[in-house]
Amino acid sequence: MQEYSPIRFFTLKIYSFLRSLGVSEEWINITAIIVIIAVAIILVTVFKKVTNYSLEKIYSVTKFSIFDHLIKNKISNYLAYILSYVLFVNIVPDLIFKKHISRIILKFADIFFVFVMIWIIMSIIKSFLNVLAERSTLKNRPMKSYIQIIEIILYIFGAVAIFSIVTGKSATVFFTAMGAASAILMLMFKDTIMGFVGSIQISTNRIVLIGDWITMNKYGADGTVEEINLSTVKVRNFDKTITTIPTYSLISDSFQNWRGMQESGGRRVKRSFYVKQRDIKLLSESELDEYEKEPILSEFIKEKRKHYAKINNHLKVNETSKLRGYHITNCDLFLSYINSLLKCNPEIRQDYTCMARQMAPTSSGIPIELYFFTNTVQWIEYERISAEVLNQVYYSLDYFKLEIFEVTAGNDSLNVNLSTTKN
Repeated sequence: MQEYSPIRFFTLKIYSFLRSLGVSEEWINITAIIVIIAVAIILVTVFKKVTNYSLEKIYSVTKFSIFDHLIKNKISNYLAYILSYVLFVNIVPDLIFKKHISRIILKFADIFFVFVMIWIIMSIIKSFLNVLAERSTLKNRPMKSYIQIIEIILYIFGAVAIFSIVTGKSATVFFTAMGAASAILMLMFKDTIMGFVGSIQISTNRIVLIGDWITMNKYGADGTVEEINLSTVKVRNFDKTITTIPTYSLISDSFQNWRGMQESGGRRVKRSFYVKQRDIKLLSESELDEYEKEPILSEFIKEKRKHYAKINNHLKVNETSKLRGYHITNCDLFLSYINSLLKCNPEIRQDYTCMARQMAPTSSGIPIELYFFTNTVQWIEYERISAEVLNQVYYSLDYFKLEIFEVTAGNDSLNVNLSTTKN
């Protein structure tokens, strides 16, 4: 005995109504299909509107963001697809009288239903992950990678279900076939598998987070990480271009992550310049007396005079000796002055390394390096502080009778020669 349902009853009523209107048997099926499809579209549309309206009302009352994300992730559309599926599988047997055709159509409907269930589950999971991403502790986590991993797992189960629907065989047969083709599948999905492994390692070990500033010269990346997924990491460079890096490369290759600097609250300045070696000289007592009048240098000069006097006494050298022993040079005073500038500046971190140092001489002169950390990681402020410090240093060179080494341009040499000739 044929089972009756409200949908089947509605279908038969349409047939009866069309016959009563005198529609011929040739057109009755086509007309019935058109009417039923129109009614189904109306029902599905109304269902979507009602579901969306209900979720919006619940969100406005409860203020739970999960409902807002469910709307954005189109949960109402996917639920409406279930309604359309239920209507379809109940109507098809009455519209298609050939059973083998009806069976094929219903199999396609079942396959569609598998996809709908995957979309519904993914919509719910995405909504929950979006809610978690709003929390400050999880804001920088690569949620997109988690979503893609779950999506892959769901589609694998979906593939098993579709295989069973099409062939009528159990999942065991599917996994047996996949086992035989595993080598080919691994070759085909090598990048996805490597990206999957890389994403898990990146997420577990917090190697890279969204918002991190990274530098990876191999791929020309120097900017902020905007997105991390299974296959690629998207970096927006400071010149506003976008670089994509294979996810697994962040595990297999080296790169620089500036997160530690940003979290520390200080950014390093490491700048050097060259002074001419011939400008470095011993200072006479009268010159030292003159420099000692400067409060910023007086303490250093007093200490060094005492310190060097003891050493020279031990070495048995004096002013008349050809080997003069230890004496204060203009470069010593210059370095002391720079160190005082750095230590007195409130915009420089005093709890980090802070110094001016003289490095190994080169053919270009003697390098003087400034090494310190600003108390901000903001780029503009960082550049301002470093420029101000260096400008003060450059300006003071002349006071200590030192000169920066510069490579003379061809035009400068020509001008010097011409002026010499005229004189």
